[in-house]
Amino acid sequence: MRRLKFSLKKYFYFTLICALLLIFGFNLREHEIWKTKSTLQQTQLRSGDEQVQQSLHYNTHLSFTITSVENQAAALDAGDDNTAVDDSNGSGIADTVAARRRADIISSSNTLPSDTASDEQSEQQHVQLHPGQVPLEPTSSRPWFFRQGEYYPKQAPVAATHAAHDNRVGTGGLDGQRVKKHNSRGARLFPYQDPYSDRIINQLMFMPQNYDKVRASGRLKVILLYNGLGPWNVKQGRDVFLRSKCPVDTCELTSNRGYADKADMILYKDHYIPTGLGRPLNPKQVSMLYYLECPYHTQNVKVPDAINWTATYRRDSDIMTPYEKWVYYDSKISQAEQDRNYALNKTKKVAWFVSNCGARNGRLQFAHELQKFIDVDIYGVCGNYKCSRNTADKCFELLDHDYKFYLAFENSNCKDYITEKFFVNALQRNVLPIVMGARPEDYEVSAPHRSYIHVDEFASPKELAEYLHILDKDDELYNSYFKWKGTGEFINTYYWCRVCAALHDEESLRKPRWYTDVNDWWRGAGVCTNGSWRNFKARKDIIRDD
Repeated sequence: MRRLKFSLKKYFYFTLICALLLIFGFNLREHEIWKTKSTLQQTQLRSGDEQVQQSLHYNTHLSFTITSVENQAAALDAGDDNTAVDDSNGSGIADTVAARRRADIISSSNTLPSDTASDEQSEQQHVQLHPGQVPLEPTSSRPWFFRQGEYYPKQAPVAATHAAHDNRVGTGGLDGQRVKKHNSRGARLFPYQDPYSDRIINQLMFMPQNYDKVRASGRLKVILLYNGLGPWNVKQGRDVFLRSKCPVDTCELTSNRGYADKADMILYKDHYIPTGLGRPLNPKQVSMLYYLECPYHTQNVKVPDAINWTATYRRDSDIMTPYEKWVYYDSKISQAEQDRNYALNKTKKVAWFVSNCGARNGRLQFAHELQKFIDVDIYGVCGNYKCSRNTADKCFELLDHDYKFYLAFENSNCKDYITEKFFVNALQRNVLPIVMGARPEDYEVSAPHRSYIHVDEFASPKELAEYLHILDKDDELYNSYFKWKGTGEFINTYYWCRVCAALHDEESLRKPRWYTDVNDWWRGAGVCTNGSWRNFKARKDIIRDD
């Protein structure tokens, strides 16, 4: 009986100890698991795990942005007694504009990054980042045409060359997957190969197959400048190609018209002159016409089948020659929060520097009408303010320090016609441009995202003025037009490098193409309008309905 009692007691203590050990073990294991998870999360955040960081950053930023946008929208919806003007229905024009802007801002702020897109205009995703978070690649991985770029195309099959480049850098054009699909069918240097792009990047990064053999042969492509060297401000020979460090540099320039029958290209600047020699000895010879000005101020070429290629500011030119070319560092990032207030200490509203008072698009009349509703200071012979051209830099410094808006008005309203008035006088200053000239869709694909205001966004100068008053009173909304800064740069498009590269696309040269009527292409119906593009489209709709 005593032994049984002792055994039960011993068994009880043994069971109790096992239970305690078991509970302790479970607690220890749970603690270790939690510790491991916490350590892993911290390690992922420290090491810059892309998915974790992007998710945390975007969710936080989206919440901040939506709250900010809602606050902006609420302020806009509240209206302003000094700017709102009642129409016949009793609703303020300013309120109408504010509502539209509210929708635009929310739409822009809620855009998520995407790996695929349906076309060039929609594929550019407008992601916003906080100051300092624009991902800048090492200069060694940026293409050579950036200011500090070092990456040159390597000799490879055409499709591989382009796809490799466009996956490395955002061009504001095709994304990587779409480039692969397009370039698998050719170099895509010309409009008929890619009508949705200006193809400048493709031309800059083109490297012919077997180019080592081309170099070794010593054969140079001869470009005859038929109007002489003077208009181009270049030297005879290879200087311009070697000095520019063109990837494809086996070309030379000459002004000797004795080469007219055998040159690889005859290049005309602003003025076409028939050679009178009939068919050239070189069956692959290209005749190219270069225009810098718009159709109203250029020669009317009526000779059929005289021109193979064109070089103009038009996106559908064979060699597009824009006044400036903007390229993003990353095609998915076009907006970045700024660390400054661009409205600070600016007390004046609108400025305009102008010398031609008789432009056919009615820009001066528009500016005078705008003056009725907001202060517009017009400098030059067309206005009451003076600023000498001899001190042009000081004049434009006024835009940085005094004015919030600048009228970047072209002298003609023509397709793709966007000049230094916009790119240099305005965008390279700390002022918000109001633009007139090319179509709204042309500015959309050529300018940094949300960097300007187009006059055709508004039904009248009065409505535009109402919106400018809103911007003048809302620094946050005004500063939203400067978030493009730091996301890319205006590149050198290296015109001569691209001409030389295109001349080495032997596949295209084997199939000659001609403009049946280059004059119709350059100045035909729909290319230019004397008034607003809004009215032009309205007239087209009426004609179509009839």
